[in-house]
This record gives sequence, structure tokens and C-alpha cells, in this order.
Amino acid sequence: METIRNRVLPALLAAGQVAWLGTGAELAGEEVPGSARLAAVLAALAVETVALGRRRQAPVRTLAWTLGTLVLGQAAWQDGYFGLGALVSLYSVAVRRPVPVTLRAVAAVVAAEWLLSLVHVGIRPALATEWALGALVYVACAGLGEARRQWVGGRAAAARRLAGAQETRRRAAETERRHLARELHDVSAHHLTSVVITADAARRLGDRRPELTAEALSFAERTGIETLTTLRRLVGLMRDADGADTRPMTARIEELMAGFGRLGRPIDADLPDDLAGPAAEAVYGIVREALTNALRHAPGCATHVGVRRGVGLLELTVDNAPPRGSVTSGAGGLGSGRGLVGMRERAAAVGGELTAGPRPDGGWRVRATLPDLTGPWDPPGGTDRPGLLREQRLADPALVFAGAVLPLAFALVVAEDWTAASLRGALPGLLVLAALLTVHALPLLWRRRAPWAALLGVLATSWLWPSAVVLGVIPARVSEFLDAGALTELLAVYAIGVYGGGADRTWPAWVLSAVSLSSVLVVTAAAEGNLTGAGSVRLTAVMLFLLLVVMAAAALAALWGTGLAVRRRRLRMLAVDDHELTTWLWHAERAADAERWRLAAKLRDAVLRHTSAVVEHARQGRLEEVAAEARSALAAMRELLHGLNASERRGGEE
Repeated sequence: METIRNRVLPALLAAGQVAWLGTGAELAGEEVPGSARLAAVLAALAVETVALGRRRQAPVRTLAWTLGTLVLGQAAWQDGYFGLGALVSLYSVAVRRPVPVTLRAVAAVVAAEWLLSLVHVGIRPALATEWALGALVYVACAGLGEARRQWVGGRAAAARRLAGAQETRRRAAETERRHLARELHDVSAHHLTSVVITADAARRLGDRRPELTAEALSFAERTGIETLTTLRRLVGLMRDADGADTRPMTARIEELMAGFGRLGRPIDADLPDDLAGPAAEAVYGIVREALTNALRHAPGCATHVGVRRGVGLLELTVDNAPPRGSVTSGAGGLGSGRGLVGMRERAAAVGGELTAGPRPDGGWRVRATLPDLTGPWDPPGGTDRPGLLREQRLADPALVFAGAVLPLAFALVVAEDWTAASLRGALPGLLVLAALLTVHALPLLWRRRAPWAALLGVLATSWLWPSAVVLGVIPARVSEFLDAGALTELLAVYAIGVYGGGADRTWPAWVLSAVSLSSVLVVTAAAEGNLTGAGSVRLTAVMLFLLLVVMAAAALAALWGTGLAVRRRRLRMLAVDDHELTTWLWHAERAADAERWRLAAKLRDAVLRHTSAVVEHARQGRLEEVAAEARSALAAMRELLHGLNASERRGGEE
């Protein structure tokens, strides 16, 4: 299908060129060149057709080939070779390449066109007309292509957002399973493992240190209550996972380390005082996991926790001294194997990275680098924002160029019939005309960002016309071409319809423009003396004003309505995109909710019962039962985690 689309337009252009060569030229009275020149034209046409077939894949290369065929075809038969391939390929460059590339392409094409015009026309007044019209056509073509590129880019961005929403819905349940698995692992690793290790240590050392039994029971009760509270609130916390907690985390991390220190582990830390936000939450979870792993695999060894704030980063290191003996038997087999995975997931969830591995002295180091947007951070390069509305970089300047050059081109066409003396006398007036038309069209640069300001600027600068006539800087034979500057008013009113708001807010635009433009034209005509000799000047001025208002209002209202139609169409397409995006996100949220409640039910049945029993036995002083129920809770949680991992693997295979 793509190949057909690439070939249809070149084939149609070639067919039209061949038809002109066969019969159109003779019907139009054009002289058909000889066989050699005709063969050159056909060769240029063949190369152009083949090159245009690659305009989507290689637009710049296609433009180079079509420029060559333009020079060859025009050199062989100026009036018989259309050379439309250069326009098509320039449009493709503007659609598929950035603005700097497009600007260089426009410069190359205009230079080639001007060179051909110089060769064919020579140095005479008609050359200025050829140059003006040639530049106008190619600049307008590039502007249309660049506007199309922005539209296609916007549609592609909308499609990507929709695809992302669809993927979010598809993976919603998997994401919730992964989130719950990480949270459950943290609970099991930190809370219940600590209970088992403490209870086993108290049982082994109870004969020599009977006070450990009371401490272990008290610790089991406190930890069991904390575990119950955490598990019961887990689903609610998951529902609010998107709300960033901006409270300082430093105190919570210090409290966490103090709890591990009470288990006989020497811990020192170097922390900022104002840790907060998602990165600090990740630091808390990683430190908790790292300390639990150290408790399990290197009990009694010193640990250092350091958090250093860099430029927009938090750098976390957790260093464990080498283990001094074998792992405590009570800790064996308590892990679920997700310790490092969970830490890496926590780091990745906030856009960071984590590494873990042995140190040269036999110890262990966990190092994480996490983006931090809550601390003091002055981003490199300052806070300068890029230019607003990139789509104006070429499309709107092209309209300004058209508004200024097209009326001037009309004047140059008429000037071709003037005598040399008349042309020399009118040259200063032509230059002033060009300046007035340029100033008149410049407000169009702001037609998207500030359409009303652009329109008022256009209307205000139009009053320079009668002023220039009154001051005599524009002769009468030149001033008549100011009327063509009304093209700028048309473009400004169209912009009001598209970018200015709804019909109820923008309808005065075409009325105001019709009255202002008609007034300017009548005053200019009066200043030129064109209203005398036909009865009363006032009556003539009023009649002319009313006629111009009717004509201008009809044209301006039509363009305003066209702009409104374009605006409604764009808004309708955006509304459709928003509706689809919202629908998919709603389905994703519903799927996540369903998965949360299903997993919460399993969690309650599998784990909460054993954890509640840990608290009850601890209150009753039953250390053996505390250890047994804690192990049962860990076993139930491991089984749930394995089930979550299996579901995740099945979801990935699907």
C-alpha cells in the first residue's frame, strides 16, 4: 500500500507532462522543440518520476535529483517542462525533516529557480517579477509542508499516548502484582524475619541470659502489631501510591536504623536532614532491605549508611563489614530470593540505578543513584525555556512573506510595461511599497500565540497607507497596489477563527476588519484624488465605503467561518483522542482495583491469621509458639510471593 501511495503522484505528474508534450503544447500555440531537446525533456521527466517515488524515504536526496531535472528540463524547453517535482520534493523535505534542513532546501531551490530565470529573462524589470513569484511559491510550499509536519507529529504523539494507555491497561494487573510482591517482601524480610531471628537467639541463649526472653517477646509483640498494621493498610497505601509523600524521611530512616541497632548491630549513618519525596521513599526501602540482608548474612557486623546529595541526585551507599562467622542457623531459608530484585525495582521506579556486590575487604556494598527533585538543585544551563510554539518557525514566516511579496509581485508585473524613465521615477515608491507591505504583514508572526493582537497590529499598520500617500512618498501609479495588501487582513481573520476561541468570542473580528479595511481604502483613494470629478466627494466616499464594506465583509466572514470549521474539526479530533485515552486509563484503573482486592483477600487469608497469632502468643509469653507462627507466616507469604511471580511470568508470556 505504501509503495502505491509513493508512485501515484509521480505517475500523475508524468502523465500530465506527457499529455502537454503530446497535444497541449500545440493547442496552446507553443512551438514544439526538436527531437534532441524533446529527448532531454523526456529524460528529465523519467528521472524526476523515479526520484519522486523515494520522496518519503529520502526526501533530501529526492530534492537534489529533482533540482537537476528542473535545470535540465528548463534548459531544454523553458515553456514546456513543468518541473513540479521540485515543489513536491521540497514539500516532502519540510514534512519529514527539521526546520534547519528545510531552510537550506528552500535556499537551494530558490537559488536554482533564480538562476534559471536570470538565464531565460535576462536583466530587465520582468526578472524581479520572476524572482518574487518563484520565491513566493517555494516558501509557501515549504510552509505548508512544515505545518503538515507539526500536525502529523501531534497525531503521532496522540497515538503514542493512546498506545501507552492501552499498554497500561494490559499490564495493570501485572503491575499491581509486582508492587504487592515488593511490599510483601519488605514486610516479610524486615518484620517477620527479625522476629524469628530474635526468638531463636533468645531460645538458644535463654539459659545464660534469661532477660533475652522478655526482650524477644516484647519485640515480637511490637513487630507483630506493626506488621498487622502494615498489612491491613497495604491496599489503601497502594491506592495512594501516586501521591508523593513530601514529609522529611530522615527521621524515619534513623528510626529504622535504631531498630536494627537494638538487635545488636553497630550502625552509623551520614544523612542529610531534609530527605523527602519519592527518592527518599526509595532510600528508606533500600536501606531497610540492605540492613535485613546484612542481619541475615552477616549478623553482628558493622554497617555504614551514607546518603550524599549531588546535583539533582541522591547517592546512597550501604557498606557492611565482612562476616565474622557462619550465618545464624535460624536465618537460613528465610529469604524469598527477591532482595536484590526488590531494591533494583525500587531504584528503577524513581528513575534511578542500583548496584550491589562484594568489596575488596570481603564486605558487601549496595550503591544506588536516584534522581532527586525535592532538594536544592539549580539545573545546569539555567531555567531558560525553548521558544514557544515551534510550528511558527517556518509556517508563519512563510505567510508573512506571502502577504508582503504577493501584492508587490502584482506591482512588478504592471511595472514591466512602464518606460525606463517611468520605472526609474517609480523605483523609490516601489521600495516604500515593499516596506509598507512587510510592516503590514509582520504581525502575522503572532497569529497563533496572540491572534487578536496580530489582527489589531495588521489593522493598525494598514493606516500607514493613506499617510504615505498624503506625505507623497508613494506616487499615484504605485499606491494603487496597496489594495492587494488586504490579503494580510484575510489571513489575520482566518487566524482569529482558528486560534481566537469560539464563534461567540470572535465574530467581531470580521466586522471590525471589514470596517477598518474599507475605511483605509476609501481614505487612501481620497488622498490620491480619485474621488473628485464625480459629484459630491462625501457622497462618493460614503457609497464607495458601503460597497467595500459589503464586499470585504462577505470575504472576511467566509474566511472566519472556514477558520471556525477548522478549529471545530481539530477540537473534535482532540476530544476523540482524550476520550479514548481516558477510557483506556479508566479500564486500567478498574483492572488494577480488581487485582488489588483479589490479592488483598489472599493476603488476609494467608498471612494475617498467622501474624495475629504471633502477637497473641507474645502477649502470653509463649516464645516457642511465637517462633513457630512467625515461620508459618513467612511460609505463607513466600507461597503468596511465588504465586505472584508465577502469575507475572504467565502474563509476560501472554
